[in-house]
Amino acid sequence: MGPIAGLKIVDMTSVLMGPYASQMLADMGADVIKVEAPEGDVTRQIGPSRNPGMGPIYLNANRNKRSVCLDLKHPEGLEALKRLISGADVLMYNVRPKAMARLGLDYDSVAAVNPRIVYAGVFGFGQDGPYADDPAYDDLIQGGSTMSSLIALSGDGTPRYVPSAMADRIVGLTAVGAICATLVHRERSGRGQKVDIPMFETMVGFVLGDHLGGLTFDPPLDRGGYSRQLSPQRRPYKTRDGYVCALVYNDKHWKNFLAEIGMSDLPERDPRFAGFANRMTHIDFVYGELAQLFETRTTAEWLALLKRADVPAMPMHDFESVLGDPHLVATDFFQMIDHPTEGRVRSMRMPAQWSETPAEIRSLAPRQGEHGAEILAEAGYDEATIARMIADGVVTTPAPVSFPKTCPKT
Repeated sequence: MGPIAGLKIVDMTSVLMGPYASQMLADMGADVIKVEAPEGDVTRQIGPSRNPGMGPIYLNANRNKRSVCLDLKHPEGLEALKRLISGADVLMYNVRPKAMARLGLDYDSVAAVNPRIVYAGVFGFGQDGPYADDPAYDDLIQGGSTMSSLIALSGDGTPRYVPSAMADRIVGLTAVGAICATLVHRERSGRGQKVDIPMFETMVGFVLGDHLGGLTFDPPLDRGGYSRQLSPQRRPYKTRDGYVCALVYNDKHWKNFLAEIGMSDLPERDPRFAGFANRMTHIDFVYGELAQLFETRTTAEWLALLKRADVPAMPMHDFESVLGDPHLVATDFFQMIDHPTEGRVRSMRMPAQWSETPAEIRSLAPRQGEHGAEILAEAGYDEATIARMIADGVVTTPAPVSFPKTCPKT
C-alpha cells in the first residue's frame, strides 16, 4: 500500500532529520532499510523507555522500516552495504560528504554500482561554500538562519532556540520532496543523479521568505522583518480561565468580530483599527487591545463567539490535552498499537491521505538489527555466510523473540 510502494530505500541516516524524512517515505509505501552502525542510532537513547534502545523519539521517527546493523569499518560489512545499494532506488545519508568518500561511497563510486540510484544527501551546508565540511545540528542552524534572533526581537531581547527540532524536521520535509522529484526525473530519463539538501540554505530561505522584508530591494526599504509576526503581543490570548488562540486578521474577520462584541463603530472612533494596512502599521497596539479584551470572558465563551463570527480560533493545547482534541480523535490521528517488544504504544498517522493508494502503519520501529538476516538473505547471502558474518561481528542482530513481526492496529 502507499503511492510509492515497490521502491527500495537504503537509509544510512541517523538522529532525526534523515530518519524523519525516510519514515515519511516508508509511510508512503517504500521499503526502507535502516542501516545502523554497531553503536546504533543515538536517538534510541533519548527519553523514557521500557527496553534499552527503544526511546520515544526513536519510536516516532522509524516506523515502517527494517533494520540491519553493519560494521562498515569491516570490508565485508561495506561490501554488504554495496550489495544492498545495487538493488535500491534511493540511498540516503546525513554524514558529511567527505566521510562518505572515505568509505568509498561517494556519488561516482555508488553510481558505478547502480547508475539508476538517487543519491540523496541531507547535511549541514552546500558543498560549494566555505562551510562545506563543517558539522551542523538543529541548534546551530536555528541560530544561523536568524530564527533565534527573531525570538529575541519578538520577546525580551534574549535569543533562544525554538523548543522543537524545527530545522531537522523542516529540512526532512524538504528532502522528501527533493527525493520524490528526483525519482520522477529518473522515471522519465532512466538516469539517477545526486541531490543535496543542505540545512543552512534550506532554513535561511524558509525563514526569510517571511522576514527578508525591505531587504528584498536594492537599496533596502527597511532592515527586514515582518512586523505582525515579530509583535511581542502575538501570542495566545489569556482568557478569564485559560488561553485561546485566535486570529482576527482580515477586514471580514474584524467586521464580524466587532459586531459580535457590540463594538462595530470602533474603526470610526479609532482609525488604527480602520482597514488592514492601518492595523498592520499599529499591530502592537491592536494586539495589546485585543489581549485586554480577551481577559473579560472564559475560553469557552470566546470559542463560541469566534465560531459565530467565523473568526479562526482554537484552544491552546498542552502535550496531554492535545491527545483528546475532538478533531484528532474523530480522524483517528493517534492510534494505539501493540509493538512486538515495547507493548502498547501511541503512534501518529501520516497526515496526507490518498484516495487510491492509502498510506498505513505496517510495522513499528524495529529493534537494532532486527531484520539483518532476512535483508542479507534477500541480497543473496546464504544462511551459512550470514551466520558467520554475525559470529564475526560484521552484522549485529538482537536476541530472538517469539513475538510476531506484524503489529496489528487495535
